[in-house]
Amino acid sequence: MPRTRRHPGAQTASARSPRTVDLNADVGESYGAWTMGDDAALLPLVTSANVACGAHAGDPLVMARTVALARRLGVAVGAHPGYPDRDGFGRRDLPMTHDELRATLLAQLGALDAVARAGGVTLRHVKPHGALYNRAARDAQVAAVVASSVAAVWPGMVLVGLAGSVLLSAGAAAGLRVAAEAFPDRTYAADGSLRSRQLPDAVHHDPAVAAEQARSMVVDGRVRTHDGSWVAVRADTLCIHGDNPAAAAIAAAVRAALEGAGVVIAPLGVSG
Repeated sequence: MPRTRRHPGAQTASARSPRTVDLNADVGESYGAWTMGDDAALLPLVTSANVACGAHAGDPLVMARTVALARRLGVAVGAHPGYPDRDGFGRRDLPMTHDELRATLLAQLGALDAVARAGGVTLRHVKPHGALYNRAARDAQVAAVVASSVAAVWPGMVLVGLAGSVLLSAGAAAGLRVAAEAFPDRTYAADGSLRSRQLPDAVHHDPAVAAEQARSMVVDGRVRTHDGSWVAVRADTLCIHGDNPAAAAIAAAVRAALEGAGVVIAPLGVSG
């Protein structure tokens, strides 16, 4: 999956300067008595929040509290739908039909939208989670289902997908704005995909390593892969995974490294 390919007709989320980038985090992934991540520490450090929609994680109360916290902090809010797989945290590739996938996506988007509207927040973007995200990055049919489901609810919404992936092409074809995403806290494979979490060293836990990877991606336009080679990447937004125990420290280090390199951190749709 080459990182340098531009998608014909693709419309980026804004006419963003190469030195301006959004910093997002996957949050709202607790539910009931089960806590995942430290959203209170992480959210002040980012500009966009991808809020779980109750399928892979999250519940109505968690959604409401997460949206309210993001609003207080001035963080843009987006939907983070995934496979309905709580036991696997949405990281197992479920064999769903296209109709089943569309139905669960519509239900998840509608649920978070209602909670957000009640809290005075308008959703700004949609980003699939976990196994669905990775499947949509390489499977054109699944990507089309995701994109068409989002477009059916919000024509012109920003759809976030892996830089260079078919999900961005599908989003543009559905009339959506698209935002290319890269990951400071994940290891890349030689083909530019994310290294499988089933393999060792798939996740970075050292804030310094993640910060240097973020700087390299945004400033130099490339990322070093697991085998030591380099792959080109251009990203509109960088993601910090909220379930990483070092998430807040990574976000702080990434932000400091980027700002130290003269990069403006701003939500999608705001140019620096």
